[in-house]
Amino acid sequence: MSNKSIFEMILDGEVNSNIIYENEYVFAINDLNPVAKVHILIIPKKKIESINFIEQEDSKILSQMFLTAKLLAKKYEINNSGYRLIVNTNENAGQTVFHIHMHLIGGEKLKNI
Repeated sequence: MSNKSIFEMILDGEVNSNIIYENEYVFAINDLNPVAKVHILIIPKKKIESINFIEQEDSKILSQMFLTAKLLAKKYEINNSGYRLIVNTNENAGQTVFHIHMHLIGGEKLKNI
């Protein structure tokens, strides 16, 4: 059995998914279970299990995640109306795939948290 995350399998072409954006550091896909009109996952190509495993050398990857969020928010025309960025860490926070990823959510009025 493979210990690859679903995101690694998508990147390796082992699982079909429509990659909507990709650069040297990250790629993005639409969430299969969206909670808003726009719900995109921004995923680093390097597997980092969670925020708890980030190292100094990962700073470029993290900045690319945020820059990609900005770019996609503009592309999907939610940059002015507003959007939310979420990174879940570990089970109690709702992390189900242990490969860090950022949720870009918007396109409608979101509930306050």
